[in-house]
Amino acid sequence: MDVLRRNNVKVLGSGEKAMIFAHGFGCDQNMWRFIWPAFAEKYRIVLFDHVGCGRSDIKAYDPKKYGSLEGYADDVIDICRELGVERGVFVGHSVSAMIGAIASLKAPEVFSDLVMIGPSPCYIDGPAYTGGFTEAQVHELLDFLDANHMGWSQAMAPLIMGNPDRPELGEELTNSFCMTDPEIAKRFARVTFLSDNRADLPRVTARSLVLQCSEDVIAPEVVGEYVHRHLPNSSYILLEATGHCPNLSAPEETVSAMRTFLESTAR
Repeated sequence: MDVLRRNNVKVLGSGEKAMIFAHGFGCDQNMWRFIWPAFAEKYRIVLFDHVGCGRSDIKAYDPKKYGSLEGYADDVIDICRELGVERGVFVGHSVSAMIGAIASLKAPEVFSDLVMIGPSPCYIDGPAYTGGFTEAQVHELLDFLDANHMGWSQAMAPLIMGNPDRPELGEELTNSFCMTDPEIAKRFARVTFLSDNRADLPRVTARSLVLQCSEDVIAPEVVGEYVHRHLPNSSYILLEATGHCPNLSAPEETVSAMRTFLESTAR
């Protein structure tokens, strides 16, 4: 039960097969509130907060453990084993898409399907690879966050959310970023933006769905296409939604795409 308290785990729904939702940087499980109810009849819904986010046990934060995405993936595996999850569905937004991929490699029996929303295996451009940022841009972003957490949150959240015609969405993300412990946010940002998980993609055996938005400043279309090409058993959908958070900005379209994928997998 310590595992469940550590990550503020909530179990809902009435189905036998588990569906685990993992939020992105600076967010918490509340970001799934428009998505999970659509699956509650068929699935056992598992919501949680990464350590250092939301209502997780902040005392459990260990800079060494969480100095790489592996530490977060280990938590996902811990939660699943505590709940007896086998061949479940993992739904990961942004950085959590890669956390789910890592977890599936470390414990292949846990997930049969991965749903990756706005994934990026590497944010920095390299030879024959476009990640969306130069190395200098990433370090400028991180230096800005180090110097002014509140200012960074207020400047970046609306850009990440997109949908400027719906400012309330950007405000929600700003508030979420601002509520995150500043020191943990700085460390998690470095882990997120400096990670390179490209080599992991070809080893993933779970069925995977890549959901990509247009006008995504964090994970542009070329990145989603790269993820799809390098996952051995994946489907790719370019949503009509824009920005980086379709779970908030376009939940009905997101649910529809997920449902189509999962129903095709079930057959």
